[in-house]
Amino acid sequence: MERKELYGLIGLQEEVICRLRAVGDAVDLVQMDPLLESLMDQETMVEAYNELKSVLAEDEEQMGMLYCQLECARRVFDRYQQKGISKAVYADTMKCFTRFLEECRKKNGRMFFDRGWWTYRQINMRIFRIGALEYEFGDMEEPGTVAVHIPSDADLSEASVDQSLAEARKFFGAFYPDYQYDKYICDSWLLSPVLRRLLPEGSRIMAFQDRFRIAEVKEDSREYIEWLFQAPLETADEDLPVQTSLQRKARELMLAGGNIGSAYGILDVL
Repeated sequence: MERKELYGLIGLQEEVICRLRAVGDAVDLVQMDPLLESLMDQETMVEAYNELKSVLAEDEEQMGMLYCQLECARRVFDRYQQKGISKAVYADTMKCFTRFLEECRKKNGRMFFDRGWWTYRQINMRIFRIGALEYEFGDMEEPGTVAVHIPSDADLSEASVDQSLAEARKFFGAFYPDYQYDKYICDSWLLSPVLRRLLPEGSRIMAFQDRFRIAEVKEDSREYIEWLFQAPLETADEDLPVQTSLQRKARELMLAGGNIGSAYGILDVL
């Protein structure tokens, strides 16, 4: 896949494409090749990311990191084709880059790449977006599991989630038949029991939460600030933006000394 086709396929913002052109003029991909290949290897991806981050240390907006990871995303398309995974799943998965850049703009007022510590999972074929949700292979600490991630643009309606779960089961059975799992796991603020006090009956979030057996509640977690309010973690509670009823109720809770937190849940595979 050519770089231009990839950028179009994932709807990369024109502003970012222009900035990447300048980065491309300065980055020697031949010299970077061993590091990029290591970044595309699950055994070495973490070390390679840290080394690449060190090499690109002067790049405050991380456009160099974005350029290198998108180069890896371009290359990994061949692996998708070799396994027979559809171009649609590839595109939906790699649109994480575009989505994260837009989330950064909403949160900070400008676009830069702040998710390089996460997206090497997508370019390693560890995470796939299948319908509304993302699915990640479990690690050595939790074998026999697939982690469920909830993109910010996910449709959490019952029908959409049902379809995603059903398609995911077929996906892993077809393309990774040797990977046996019996449960989905999810660690998210959307599973926090506190939300039950803030959301109305019939809420899509609560319907999603009710699918899971809550195994651990993390009362002190404040990760939800970035996702619910699209604001930096360090934002003072009184300065958090309010546009929805959930944001308003959450901020009222916080100003009264409360916290939403997060939770870890388990969904058995049927």
